Amino acid sequence: MSTTAEQHVATDDEEFRERLRELPPSAKLVAKVLEMDSPLSQGDLAEETLLPDRTVRYALNRLDDAGLVNARYSFEDARKQVYYLDA
Repeated sequence: MSTTAEQHVATDDEEFRERLRELPPSAKLVAKVLEMDSPLSQGDLAEETLLPDRTVRYALNRLDDAGLVNARYSFEDARKQVYYLDA
């Protein structure tokens, strides 16, 4: 990777971390789980984080408002949405 590309990635990472810093702990935990393993459904996130469904939903809404997470319909079950980081 070239120096300018490395600087661009570092800048994006810093911006991501700065936007994440302002969010509640539940949103930070959900983001960390999505960073390690994504895409995940809301139910999967609740299982992985050990947070209640309502708290996961709140965290996802906060992440979405900050422009840090995206959703798409699951290929396995079109009734469900799966979430992934938009970093």
